[in-house]
Formats: sequence, C-alpha cells, structure tokens
Amino acid sequence: MSSFKDLRIVDNFYQTSAFFPMPTVLISTLTADGKTTIGPYSLVSPYYIAGKDYYAMLLCARNSSNTAQNLLRSGKCALNFIPDDRRLFKEAVRMGFPGDTPEEKMKDCIYTLEDGQMAALHPDEQFPKVVADAYQVFECTWMRELDNAQDDQPGQLNGYPGPYHDFNGITSLWGAHFILRVDKILMKERYYNAIVNGVKAGDFPRVPVDYGYRDSKNFWYTRFRRPIGEPLPMRQTSLESVRYAADRIDDTIKFTDAACMKLIKVPRIFLPTALKGCVQWARENGVTLIDEEHMNIINDKRAKEKKLGK
Repeated sequence: MSSFKDLRIVDNFYQTSAFFPMPTVLISTLTADGKTTIGPYSLVSPYYIAGKDYYAMLLCARNSSNTAQNLLRSGKCALNFIPDDRRLFKEAVRMGFPGDTPEEKMKDCIYTLEDGQMAALHPDEQFPKVVADAYQVFECTWMRELDNAQDDQPGQLNGYPGPYHDFNGITSLWGAHFILRVDKILMKERYYNAIVNGVKAGDFPRVPVDYGYRDSKNFWYTRFRRPIGEPLPMRQTSLESVRYAADRIDDTIKFTDAACMKLIKVPRIFLPTALKGCVQWARENGVTLIDEEHMNIINDKRAKEKKLGK
C-alpha cells in the first residue's frame, strides 16, 4: 500500500496542490509612458543554460498583469533578486496585489531604483531601472520571435482568445510565457568576488524561499539559513580511456598526459563535451598542444576576471 495520498490537482497547482519552493524576484518593466514599475514573481527559472548563442530565463505570468502587458509592448525587463529582509519581502507582497495600477504600486515604493548597465551601453534606447536593494540583477530582452510570438500585443485585460502559442508569448486564456535573453548579470561586489574567487559557505547571499499565496490570508516564505556543502562522490576513469578520446577529438590539437589527467574525474557521458570545449579554447588561443597549465586556465571559468584584476 502506498504511503502517499492522491491529492486532486487544481488551478495554480504549484501553491494550491503542492509545497513548491520558489525564488522571490522583482521584475522591473517600462510602462507605456516610459516609467519603471515593479511586479514580484516567483515562477522564474533558467531556460537556455548552454549550447546556444545566448542564455535565457523563463517567466510564467498572468497575461493581463502589468508586467506581461509591459513586456508585450517593450520587450525589456530586469529580474531583481532581493535578499532575505522582512521589510523588503513585505513590500514585495504589497506590490504583488492584483489589480493595482503601476502608479498605485510605485507611489510609496520603498525600493531604491538606479540605471542598469544596458542604459549606458545603449543610450538611444529605453530600459527599466534596476532595484539597488537586490543582490543580483539580470537585465533581459524578450525573444518575441520564438514560437512566432512577435505579433502578440498588449491590450487584452479580460483574457486572450486563441489560438495560443506552445511555449512563448500568449499561451492560454489567462497565461503567458516569456523567454528572456539574459543581456547582463549585475552582481553586488561582495558576491561578485565570491563567484570569481571561489564560493565558501559564508559567501552566499541571504535568500528568501517562498511558498506562495495560501489560505486566502498569507503569502508564505522561509528565512535564510547557512548553506551546507555536500561533497560529490568521486568516480574517475583511467588515463588510457581519456587519452583514447582525446586523440580522436581533433586532428591538429593534442593533449599531454598531464592535461588528460585533469579530465579523469569528468563523468564519461560529459567527456566528449569537455574535450570539445578544450579544443575550442585552444583554437581561440593559438594552442596546438594542450598541457596541464592550459587545463588550469580552461577549468577556471573566471580566469578572464582574475587576469583583469576586476
């Protein structure tokens, strides 16, 4: 007999039919008159993480929300990740109340706004401001051409009639999905340094985890606790098997034994991808024989920042 009960699935299942931990993200967008407004969201997740010519996030939103309507119009937004601060979270809950106009939401807003980096890089374009209280910000552009969503327009506040897209733009009567290209990741200096130099337990930002709106009274979240690092199981292949794969990955770029030893802990299924990445780096840097020192540079994804001393 099962130890679980079969729970009926209803609308907004992630918070009505489950306990689903989520981030707390303030999304800043532009109103029709070019002013920045903010909407809090939790259904925000990485979408394209590797293997394409850009990286992207996915936002799920009510299509009549201020945020969705602004994205349909301008295609620009910033994802502002706030730290675990009761005052900041309380303000996020206030701003998430449905039906308020952007003017009503922003009238007494306690967040501090500032220009992001996209505004400086493209002075002829308009971009929403970012939240200075955040520990990190993703400045993004909606990829409206995906799934042929380029013709979706704002203006329908009582539901959009079909037909609907599968994964981008207006996806249902009340729903919308936005694939957001990540143009810039802005990081407060403390956390920038942690990522560049190596993260330790005390380096993580204090992040709230929310469980959504429940019981018609409360928006629930948990306070931050110190992260715990659990060591990965170590499984390594042989030098001979790495050498066999390395000798066949490219006709002109080769690996020393010491370089191959740097790859013996790579899971076998990822070894071809790792080798191709090494070959690509070698081509970009005019290297024909990859040695141990080269592998140390390749393995350090933040080598460029360290070299520049940023």
